[in-house]
Amino acid sequence: MHSPLHEKQAIAHHAADFGRIFEMCPEAMLVLRPAEDRIADGNPAACRLLGYDRQQLRGMAVTALHPGQLPALIVFTDGVMAKGEYWTRGLKPRHAAGHELVLEYSASVLTRGGAPELLLTMTDLATQRRRNVDTEADLYVRGGIEEWQRVERFFRDVERENQLILRAAGEGIYGVNADGKTTFVNPAAERMLGWKAEELVGKDMHSIVHHTHADGSYYPAMHCPIYAAFRDGAVHQVDNEVFWRKDGTRFFVEYTSTPIKDRGSVVGAVIVFRDVTQRKEADEKLRSALAEVEQLRKQLERDNEYLQEEIRRESNHRGIIGASAPMQKTIRQIELVAPTDASVLITGESGTGKELIARAIHDASKRSHRPLIRVNCASIPRELFESEFFGHAKGAIPGALRDRLGRFELADGGTLFLDEVGEIPLELQGKLLRVLQEGQFERVGESRTRNVNVRVIAATNRDLAAEVRQKRFREDLYFRLNVFPVESVPLRERTDDISLLAAHFLRLASGKLKISDLRLTEGDVRRLTQYAWPGNVRELQNVIEHAAILARNGRLRIDLPGGLTRGAGGPNNASLLTEDERRDRDRANIIAALDACGGKVFGHGGAAELLHVRPTTLASRIKVLGIKVLRKGQSSSLTD
Repeated sequence: MHSPLHEKQAIAHHAADFGRIFEMCPEAMLVLRPAEDRIADGNPAACRLLGYDRQQLRGMAVTALHPGQLPALIVFTDGVMAKGEYWTRGLKPRHAAGHELVLEYSASVLTRGGAPELLLTMTDLATQRRRNVDTEADLYVRGGIEEWQRVERFFRDVERENQLILRAAGEGIYGVNADGKTTFVNPAAERMLGWKAEELVGKDMHSIVHHTHADGSYYPAMHCPIYAAFRDGAVHQVDNEVFWRKDGTRFFVEYTSTPIKDRGSVVGAVIVFRDVTQRKEADEKLRSALAEVEQLRKQLERDNEYLQEEIRRESNHRGIIGASAPMQKTIRQIELVAPTDASVLITGESGTGKELIARAIHDASKRSHRPLIRVNCASIPRELFESEFFGHAKGAIPGALRDRLGRFELADGGTLFLDEVGEIPLELQGKLLRVLQEGQFERVGESRTRNVNVRVIAATNRDLAAEVRQKRFREDLYFRLNVFPVESVPLRERTDDISLLAAHFLRLASGKLKISDLRLTEGDVRRLTQYAWPGNVRELQNVIEHAAILARNGRLRIDLPGGLTRGAGGPNNASLLTEDERRDRDRANIIAALDACGGKVFGHGGAAELLHVRPTTLASRIKVLGIKVLRKGQSSSLTD
């Protein structure tokens, strides 16, 4: 029995023998790794045949060596793998100089351990043909006149075959000698150029078909890449020039000019060209369409910027309206947390504007160029929570006819607003915690882990701390969300803002209903400020819109439920104000209006218009109440 050491030594000797044979073999050979679409190695003969140095060949993709031949390459590889060995003349590798080679491939499976490899031997058919010719000549020398006649027949056959190839070629082909004179023209070139071969042979080709640029300017012969091929001996490829027909029309061409050598000297060049006019026209149409799309995109961006600016003009601090102390505190909190990526938990009763606060935080953040994606956790069926958050693969759930992105993917780079976060089922809170901590998740029905960069703002009208104590909400998720808490204050605790909000909602309702000359009276404001507003700002908006619908002759009809005044349950005079209280209330109301208008008293958008009083009346009250108006842009609009 052979020991493992002997086996290893035998393998090493075998590999060394293969390496020597591979290096010294006169036939061009490549080692291919089909599973990786990679050339593992090539011997010196292959480097010479293909025109690449060995370092270039190693690691080159097999498909890159055979551009546009993937189906044939797959068929050949499968044949080798199935039969152990296989051959073909249907594959034409691209030489480093750019032209195709006509070769015969013969390959077998190479077993060296690890991934399957193919040993590919390449035979140059032109070289093989020359060898056949040399063999025939040798037979002629040895066989006399009979052999000579057979050789002559052979050469005639070769010439006839060459002529058939030239005539059958769909591309235009012509040759020029070192003086630039045309030596032959194939039928395809005749058809494209409109000249007969006899009209071109012996003539200067450049001056006939290549004398002018596409714009009509003169093309000097000294700059012609076709002639350059037999001056510098290099292959020249061009794809942006024109040839001129006999009738004076032009057509766009791409061509290759390849030098012809005889005993080491360049004696001319062969030019292969094709008409690419249709492709050029299609490219031009595509460029024009793309330019139009780009112009429309820029227009949409400008329109979007304009609309965003209009929205900002209609809003006060990104949609938040209020001058009361609680609202000023909320605005300061927004300005403090918005530039960070910290998670925010907004708490408060329904209708207090929690989503408005979330949007203000997003708009003032570094993520404002990306979307704010809202998820109402209370409206998602329990069985669809995971799919809604993380998406799903096709067929993963009933009715999933295609892959679907979840809300986290949609919000990637932006902000995700989880409204009513306390409604998320306990069993799914762990998955939400993971994506908040690690930024990773998997779609339903997929094993691939995806990464996202999302800022989370959550909102709830529940007491989440109490939910944690009752084991209905995960404590670790609560602390992850509650990095920066913001309270959305109920409307009954910021009565100074009621008149501003009511005036704002009245303007919106007037525009929506196309009703003008609607205004709030002092009596209307007094009734609104005395109401407890259990539905908060949302209820106020509905009441104002309802009043606008019922308005007659510019007078609003405000319907409020009875028994819901602030401090309800006490004596009937609980809502009555003393003279000092009324004075303080009026003073605060005027200060709030001036603050909202940037200190502007008169004119369109001024405090007088906002409060629906005459400018002279407002100026008199400002003076009586001792209010000093400061210029817009100072730290506070008003002071005592």
